[in-house]
Amino acid sequence: MHLWVRLSGGALAALAAAFPVATFSDAPRATGAAPHAAAAEVTALREGEGRDLTVGRCVICHSVEYIPANAPAMDRAAWQKTIQKMKDRFGAPLTDAEAKQILDYLSANYSGKSG
Repeated sequence: MHLWVRLSGGALAALAAAFPVATFSDAPRATGAAPHAAAAEVTALREGEGRDLTVGRCVICHSVEYIPANAPAMDRAAWQKTIQKMKDRFGAPLTDAEAKQILDYLSANYSGKSG
């Protein structure tokens, strides 16, 4: 059974302040030899400037697996709209500068749509 908690913008901001930028190496890793353990691991995102910030901010609300899964349908404009939606609608704790860094990272590394 999963317990989902929806945090308000203020609670998300407090959480982000407590854990400013989690790096990929800080992500929890599955241990042991259980056959299903590998499925629980976080998908590795491509190296690049802004990756750690992207991981640190995005995993507050969802798995980073959404990024490569959605990449084929995304271009810079689509990522921009998505990031803005995360800020405005879901209260993602991002400054404008952080949003731009994440946009630059995603558009450089995960834009599958031409145009």
